This record gives sequence, C-alpha cells and structure tokens, in this order.
Amino acid sequence: MRKSLERILCATDFSDVSGTVIPYGIEMAKKLNAKLYVCHVIDLPAISVYGESVFDPLSHQQYFMDFARKEMDNRLSGEDVDWEPLISIGQTTDEIARLVAEKAIDLVVTATHGRSGLKRFFLGSVTERLMRILPCPLLVLRAEDMADGDAFRERFPFRNILVAYDFSKDSEEAFRTSLSIAQEFESNLHIVHVVEPTAYKDFLKFPGEPGEPLPGDIHDSLKENLLALVPTEAFNWCEIQAQILVGKPYAELVRYAGEKGIDLIALGVRGHGKVEELLVGSTTDRVIRRAPCPVLSVLPPMQRE
Repeated sequence: MRKSLERILCATDFSDVSGTVIPYGIEMAKKLNAKLYVCHVIDLPAISVYGESVFDPLSHQQYFMDFARKEMDNRLSGEDVDWEPLISIGQTTDEIARLVAEKAIDLVVTATHGRSGLKRFFLGSVTERLMRILPCPLLVLRAEDMADGDAFRERFPFRNILVAYDFSKDSEEAFRTSLSIAQEFESNLHIVHVVEPTAYKDFLKFPGEPGEPLPGDIHDSLKENLLALVPTEAFNWCEIQAQILVGKPYAELVRYAGEKGIDLIALGVRGHGKVEELLVGSTTDRVIRRAPCPVLSVLPPMQRE
C-alpha cells in the first residue's frame, strides 16, 4: 500500500503566484529525504515574466535559461537538500509531463489562483491541464492561502488528511495515495463521503438542509463501507475517521476541511466535457479554488490523456 515519495518536482514560473512552490518543495524534500527537481519551462509566447519585451524570442533563449538558473540558485542557496534544475523550452504542460516521465517523478507541486467562470475560459490553466495528464499525483497550493510568509510550514508535515471517497475508481486511487502519505507522516486520515440529495431524491428521504445527518441506517451502512476500505494494520499507526456528509460535494468538503483543521485534501480527478470543464468545472476544480489548504489531485492510470 505504501508509495514512497522519493522524487519531487516543483513547477515554477517565478511569479508571485508560484512564490511558495519552491519553499514548500524544499520542506517536503527535507522531511522525506527526497530528491527535489526544480522545473521552469520557458514558454516563448508568454515572456512577460522575464521583465522585458522581446521581438525575436528565439535569439534570447540563452538569456532566458541563464535567468531561470540564476533564480533557482538564489532560491536554493544555503538549503540542505539534494536538488537538480530542470529548465526547458516549449509548451508548459507538455514539457512538465515529459520531464515527469523522464525523471520518474513521484509528486509534482504547483500553485494556482482561484479563478472561475469566464476568466478560466479565456485564460486557461496550466494546473487544470496537468491534473488530467500527469502520471503522478499533483499537489496544488493556492496562492491566496500561502501568501503569509512561512505560515504554510505550520501545516507540514500533514497532521490531518482528508480524502474524498465516492466509491468510484477515481477515488480508489486517491484513497490509496492518501493512505500511503498518512502512513509516511503518521497522520490522522478522514475518509469522507458526500451524499448529494439530488442524485437519490426519488427513492431516499434526505434531511432538509445540507450538513444535517442522514437517517441512521443509511449513515451507518455507508460508514461501515468506508471503514472496510482500510487495511487492519493501518489502525496501528493512523487514526482513521469515516464521515458521511450531505450536500454539494465541493461545498461540504471545503466546509469540513475548515472545521476540522485539515492540512491536505486528496481527490480523484474525473473528466468532463469541454464546455462544462471550462465554465463549470469538476468537484476537484471547485475544491482547489476554495480549499483552506493544499489539494492533492490523483488521476487513475486509465484516465490519463
């Protein structure tokens, strides 16, 4: 069951949004005794990060690469961690995916803004694309929640991990990954299933308001099914809690995470049609935009593009 995190890749564009990615990766690499890869992709059409207008980008490739290496050296200076720079030129998501496969990366760390609606439609998102193509878990930091200096270190290593489980193959992989991380850090693991009333309204009676408990027999049966997922030996090193909630999955997961002081939310990624994906988003997208802590997205192998 245990999956070692021996190779961690931090993807950064040196913007304010990604400012905590490298410090977070350093902290993880130290705690896990892992090798850290610091990745920067020079996407030639998107050159504003380098601070000047360039009319002939190809002639400035070496300048961009030197800039990236200097930034990495400055940010890793004095850190007692085994690290390697990965500087590439090309389309950002494709290059990160290529490097992840080439270096056999176990975990990618990145950061995102909490955009929604038309902003996502027009601007797109490297993070959302990576969620759907990477062969390893993606740890997403929200810039808004990580801006307070070293405050993120208070939530690492993870003391409380929430994994959302809906009995799908998506959530099975997320459960296995989160249980492994919980074993690594001896964390408390909260296995949460959210029942959405609209999906069962024709044959089950539900509470009047989100957050209210289910009828006892249904609640107990679902809770037993969640606890049955956990190997017996896991109870020796991890405190396991199974929780059944009622309401919109993304809203209930975010609410529960805030109330319980969750340090990491783990979710499976489920694909959607293009229009829905861009304008509405999946549960994972919505949780990432609202969560009070980092979110780990896990894509089952059969769904990777």
